[in-house]
Amino acid sequence: MIVAIDGPAGSGKSTTARRIAEEIGFVYIDTGAMYRAVTLAVLRNATPITDNTLADLIARTTVELQRTASGQRTLLNGEDVSERIRMPDVTAHVSAVSANGIVRNAMVRQQRALGDVGNVLMDGRDIGTAVFPHADLKIFLVASVETRAARRLRELAVQGIESSFEEMCADIARRDALDSERAISPLRKADDAIEIDTSALTIEEQVAEIIRLIRTK
Repeated sequence: MIVAIDGPAGSGKSTTARRIAEEIGFVYIDTGAMYRAVTLAVLRNATPITDNTLADLIARTTVELQRTASGQRTLLNGEDVSERIRMPDVTAHVSAVSANGIVRNAMVRQQRALGDVGNVLMDGRDIGTAVFPHADLKIFLVASVETRAARRLRELAVQGIESSFEEMCADIARRDALDSERAISPLRKADDAIEIDTSALTIEEQVAEIIRLIRTK
């Protein structure tokens, strides 16, 4: 069974998907981490975002998702970058990098291969529309910009990073626009996806509802 969970930044996809996978024994695949790892490679190499330069970078870049007892780890050319890819500089550039067709095609091929392992729960922006359009169950999570900004601020605070609420709201709105308006695999709800507004829900409530939907399916 393949379960696709899509939605904008901060809607609760990754946290919810990870907990669901742990509870019901599915393999969790965080596709956003893959794009973040490529973005980190772009930043480290000061690579211009053009087809030729990105094709060269992708050819010499390896992104792996490693399942461990403590959860999924993201490896970039063998280096564990799981924490580094969540830093603000990567967040600020990931939408632009992931909008490139060379990057997107390479990651989608890898994501489809990862989907062959069995019962898989995969989250991202285009899982139900582009990566697995025939997924057994499609969920589309949404939440207000303000709710998502508050969640992101809490995450950054844990890492000792400060930002203002106004700046975070503006950043999330900018990412929404970039993700929704890109030419290749834009963020959108699949026609057969079930939409869940997480603005007023706890993580536990989100997890319980989606598990109910999975078991019903």
